[in-house]
Amino acid sequence: MEATMFEAKTQLSDLVKRAQRGEKIVLTQGRKKTPVAEIVALKPAKQRAFDLFPHPDFDIPADFDELPEAEMKAWRGEGD
Repeated sequence: MEATMFEAKTQLSDLVKRAQRGEKIVLTQGRKKTPVAEIVALKPAKQRAFDLFPHPDFDIPADFDELPEAEMKAWRGEGD
């Protein structure tokens, strides 16, 4: 589909919806309707799983965030 710059200004939402459905939207300019731009839909960003440590042999132990009692007391201000 072709649309003039004026049509694009007045019907942008509709043109974007059409592009999202897969339609090719070419914007034209001037009396000769020279093609100057195209509206295309972007593919959604791929969702990534939590993979800070993608190594298959790496396991986070269940007690990784536990501190020895002496350190816990120090954090609570109960130290020496």
